[in-house]
Amino acid sequence: MTHTDLPTPTGFLVVDKPYRLSSTSIVSVVKARLRHGGAPKRIKVGHGGTLDPLASGVLVVLVGKATKLCDRVMQGTKTYRATIDLSRTSDTDDLEGELTDVHVAAPPTRETVDHVLQSKFTGTVMQTPPIHSAIFVNGKRAYDLARRGHDVQLEARPIQIDAISIERYEFPELEISVTCGKGTYIRSLARDVGVALKCGGMLTGLRRTQVGLFSLEHAYTLDDVPDPLMQEHLLSIDMINATS
Repeated sequence: MTHTDLPTPTGFLVVDKPYRLSSTSIVSVVKARLRHGGAPKRIKVGHGGTLDPLASGVLVVLVGKATKLCDRVMQGTKTYRATIDLSRTSDTDDLEGELTDVHVAAPPTRETVDHVLQSKFTGTVMQTPPIHSAIFVNGKRAYDLARRGHDVQLEARPIQIDAISIERYEFPELEISVTCGKGTYIRSLARDVGVALKCGGMLTGLRRTQVGLFSLEHAYTLDDVPDPLMQEHLLSIDMINATS
């Protein structure tokens, strides 16, 4: 049997997305390596939840018929390890924007930080997305409008945070673990935590460790993604179907 006689690959590939690369670029690499294995030129490949270029970690790549399961993958809870700078703010809520130093006369104690996280940022939380986001405003992406100097107003919306905890804290750097639902912006969470603590708040590091059933244990580094990439390298769509 030649490559061209093989069935079209279908399944999931979990990639540990490197820092600074876009989610779209990872999809392009996977598609190219599938083609090297004989997959059709127009094989469908997508991903189950964007990771910003400044974030790393679990990116679930959907191949073939698995692309039809995108919504179900994205509905899964996500777990992140986030680093927050409590001494600065940013107009993008991360390192990409214009940074402003914030004077904090009395840094919050670990006990105060933990109390704020547990009392204000667990359960259903109202969150305003960052203006530099892909949300549509009157048919335009919010980040496009913001870059053109428009005054972008986004409404707060409910999100779900199932768990949040301190991993490390030495002012001004706070590392937290967050398990949350679809639509949660960790950049906004960093900003809002700072506001609640009456100090700065911006995201300086983000790593996604889990998306639903998929974790770093399933992940290839980008360098280790097989080339050619074949059906045998993909996780079965039965992983999702079994949870129906």
